[in-house]
Amino acid sequence: MPDTLAELVRLRAGDPNLGLRFEDQRWTWAEVEEEMEVRGAFLQSLLTGEPRHFGVLLDNIPEYLFLLGGAALSATTLAGINTTRRGEELARDIRHADCQVLVTDSAYAEVLRGLDLGPATDRVIVVDTPDYAAALEPVRGPGAPRVTGTPVAEDLLLLIFTSGSTGAPKAVRMTQGRAARGATNQMGHGPADVLYVTMPVFHGNALSSMVFPSLTSGASLVLKRKFSASGWLPDVREYGCTFSSTIGRALAYILGTPPTEHDKDHKLKYILAPEASTADMKAFRKRFGVPAFGGYGSSENAIILAPKPGQSPEALGVPPEGHRIAVINPDTNEECARARFDADGRLVNADESIGELVGLDAVGRFEGYYNNDEANNARTRDGWYWSGDLAYRDDDDVFYFAGRDADWIRVDGENFAGAPVERVIARFPGVAGVAVFGVPDDRTIDDQVMAVVELADDAGFDPAAFDEFLAGQRDLGVKWSPRYLRIVPSLPVTGTNKIDKAPLRKARWIQTGHDPVYWRPDRRDPLQPLTDDDRAEILRRFDANGRTGVLHR
Repeated sequence: MPDTLAELVRLRAGDPNLGLRFEDQRWTWAEVEEEMEVRGAFLQSLLTGEPRHFGVLLDNIPEYLFLLGGAALSATTLAGINTTRRGEELARDIRHADCQVLVTDSAYAEVLRGLDLGPATDRVIVVDTPDYAAALEPVRGPGAPRVTGTPVAEDLLLLIFTSGSTGAPKAVRMTQGRAARGATNQMGHGPADVLYVTMPVFHGNALSSMVFPSLTSGASLVLKRKFSASGWLPDVREYGCTFSSTIGRALAYILGTPPTEHDKDHKLKYILAPEASTADMKAFRKRFGVPAFGGYGSSENAIILAPKPGQSPEALGVPPEGHRIAVINPDTNEECARARFDADGRLVNADESIGELVGLDAVGRFEGYYNNDEANNARTRDGWYWSGDLAYRDDDDVFYFAGRDADWIRVDGENFAGAPVERVIARFPGVAGVAVFGVPDDRTIDDQVMAVVELADDAGFDPAAFDEFLAGQRDLGVKWSPRYLRIVPSLPVTGTNKIDKAPLRKARWIQTGHDPVYWRPDRRDPLQPLTDDDRAEILRRFDANGRTGVLHR
């Protein structure tokens, strides 16, 4: 197995098979590799100082892949900039990555106008212009300068920003060696396979599940500029795609498109759908005739869980052989009890089984965050890798997701995670999506449970029916029932289609616009509409108890 991504790129040199399709354009793998060589020589001439970092703010277009391969060949570092960021947050990411240069296109160049990008402020390269084509000409064609030097496994290849849903995004380091190891063809692709890349290439999902493995297997790639639920099936059919992946809510968006007579008329074998709901994965298989698998793998790459045959549909999976992973109580550093389930497969001991997902031997696999010692130390305390995700594990060593560490909710002195509550609410007829989190209590430092629910297009909300439903759920904890419930047209998502709870937490039950909000004046009361008078009274109690400040954090 090659030690660097540069070596993997050169495996495709001279390969006459189809390597890349984008809209109505085609490249053989030999042509793709040649374009990467051109970008590598260009980058070596462009990036002269240290650190040799450049940012890329582009959709999924061929130029992105050419620059990625060029970075590998030239031992420079590509910082993938999230295209959904705007204003100072966008500028902050570019400055944080120490980008000498930013590569973008005309549309995103307008978004950048007037921003302080640090060293890249006056070095913005716009790829859809004659100037860019002219800049590549000196390193293109026979006799042109080629890439010099030999990259090594320790060379920093990529900076991949986390979603930032619980704070400022962190830039995850990925070396050439890690990228090469991630390119192992575990899914058994071959040159006849066609991998549909619709998730953003600035995120690790698309890179690790499709882009890197394609270099090893010779499978061809189909790039989609941006994810489109309505365009997904037509593209899969038109290009003869055999594999694809989604993240978070993307699978739900596909299922939200009208059924057609062509739903099973395609060449897909299966798809990856991390963070999709169990209900959506079942519905996908029924509608499209192929399985959708979950699993777990963060941008940091320290903990990996793969589906196990016969496991519960709600499970993440099991770790690779030899990896030591546990669920740890962060207060005691002791392993949590194994999960127990009732006859219907519902978790019955969440209070003692849910803890943080920890890699006991994963620190060495974590290459760190760029320029963020505080975050690095938090992740690797006590010699373990702390994922920041909540989980539980059954007696067969199968792991289940229970939310983010920011999803801990504390009611009456008892802690529980939001994800199990979300699973219960998701069973209610008509619910298309749900987010559960804690909001401040008006008297104590505890929380109150709030749920934000997206309904299917034709579904209405009946609070009495919802209360009756909750009363019949045997796995709903005594303190889990929502005190507040907001109905939204759609749940907000991050740039990688994960539900973004940050704006929901900020709005709470106060800044909800015209969205219907229900509440229980006492937690034992039935849900009822929250009126403007109710809001005023709640705010008065916060003020009377000296807790108004917590509403502005």
